[in-house]
Amino acid sequence: MPVRTHLSVSCLLFSLIASLGGCARDQGRDILHQLGDGKPSELFQTSVDRMATLSMRDNLDSLYLLMNKLYQRNPNQWKRSGYLDAATAERQIRQAIEQRQPLAQLGQRRDLAALSYALDPEFRGDRVGAFIYAIGSMLITAHGGRSEFFVTDTIDPLFVNNAARNIEKATWMLSQRQDAQGVLLLFSNEISEAGSNLSFAVEFGKIVARLDLLAQMLDERYRRIGLNYAQSLLLMNFLPVQ
Repeated sequence: MPVRTHLSVSCLLFSLIASLGGCARDQGRDILHQLGDGKPSELFQTSVDRMATLSMRDNLDSLYLLMNKLYQRNPNQWKRSGYLDAATAERQIRQAIEQRQPLAQLGQRRDLAALSYALDPEFRGDRVGAFIYAIGSMLITAHGGRSEFFVTDTIDPLFVNNAARNIEKATWMLSQRQDAQGVLLLFSNEISEAGSNLSFAVEFGKIVARLDLLAQMLDERYRRIGLNYAQSLLLMNFLPVQ
């Protein structure tokens, strides 16, 4: 091989190796950057655990957005809570949900008992706060009393599915129930000649969709565990330990 050709090939190989080395370094930096953005606790989460955690976070954020919108549509409600303003009411209700504290106007009611009470025409307290608190506490209860999940935690897909169905029913009741004078208990969605506002239904729909997706993922995971075990029995194989 002529010296010039040999040098050309060597330069090409050197450039290729340098390029691959650069790609490897870039990928390494990307991985380190991604790890740096995460929390150490994520090392103890499976992909489904992480999905459940993010789903819960997004569902609670949707719920807090709905609370804000309901207070705007029903400004007389936060005044019944005894707080100075709507922002204070929202902050206190959010804290009660996330720290699993009781809400004074609901007594010791949580979950479904709180939801039924909040939608009772005879209820005289802050209906917005009670309604949002009831759904928030129901969501956390349906996920085993947690809002963050790790490999040692178990979530029953049936309870998650039931929570989705409960929210569908509660959303319908919210749009239909009236007091003794025929006035809606809470104003939410609106369809009139002046315009339409279906943002409440859309946001509730997002929560239901996330719950349904998580329930399907959980059900498939548990189903695959059962199928793998059944296959191991059928084929007389030992189960892997690593």
